[in-house]
Amino acid sequence: MAGFLSTNTDHLTRSNLWSNEIKMPFEAMIQGNQYINWISDFPDGDTLNIPSIGVMEAQDFAEGEAVRYTAIDTGNFTFSIDKYLASATYVSTKFLQDSYYMSRVQSQFVPMQRMAIERIIEGDIMAVGPNAQTASNSNTINNAKHRMVGSGASEKITIEDFHRARFALRKAFVPMDKMIAIVDPSVEYEISTQPNLLNFSAANPRWEGVVETGLTTGLKFFRNIAGWDVYTSDYLKVNTTSETIDGVTAAAGVNNLFFAASAQPFMGAVRQPPKVESEYNKDLQREEYVTTCRYGMKLYRPEALVVVLTDTDQIYV
Repeated sequence: MAGFLSTNTDHLTRSNLWSNEIKMPFEAMIQGNQYINWISDFPDGDTLNIPSIGVMEAQDFAEGEAVRYTAIDTGNFTFSIDKYLASATYVSTKFLQDSYYMSRVQSQFVPMQRMAIERIIEGDIMAVGPNAQTASNSNTINNAKHRMVGSGASEKITIEDFHRARFALRKAFVPMDKMIAIVDPSVEYEISTQPNLLNFSAANPRWEGVVETGLTTGLKFFRNIAGWDVYTSDYLKVNTTSETIDGVTAAAGVNNLFFAASAQPFMGAVRQPPKVESEYNKDLQREEYVTTCRYGMKLYRPEALVVVLTDTDQIYV
């Protein structure tokens, strides 16, 4: 009598097995929301006007002469709700009935839609400052540049650039506390592979451990640079065309941000936070899910922001 062998039991062996697990994509970490001054005194309409005033003047005075009176400069900051996002999907009744995984996939629709919207918001936050500046221009304030190309070889960043950004904020009388730098991962790579850090004998004691553990924990550098708390982000604005500032061109320039968080340089308002709705479409025989969000943001204090462009295609050069 024949026994059970692998050669004669093909119909009793499942050639393909399906796991109970579902592989979900990794998401880049987001952080920009904390740096926006989200205002609440914007109850209706889509445009808000915020008046601004300049500084007072003073002059020499001599007894017996008339005092010279001067006007105070005024301005108007206009801010609008101009972003309207939606993320939507559906699942047919037939697929809902037939799919083994459907209940688990269905439970992921809402968090996945919310994350899709949050990715766009994060990108908007990182771009709001660079978009407000004039491209191919140093955006000088009080004789200090607020937009520049990395001073290293091939438009890479250097430690000097951190000091240049610090100088620009100081010249603009910006409070020098809570200084935040958000840089591209290519900048982290460039700093981490500086020769004096890779050479054990020449490493600065304050930078000990870089070779052993790397420069970051999560998104944050574990060492400050020139007083800056440094973070990495995958959502920084990347230029679609080359940009030349002061005769130096960044061909694949990413906009690294340097700003004083205490000065609240970015302003935003949410008219409608992410709102989830679902319904059954009887005509198309499917369940529909949609998440919508409406908001706006703008650079409020350009003097509190510095952008340093670096080339992202120079990592392995």
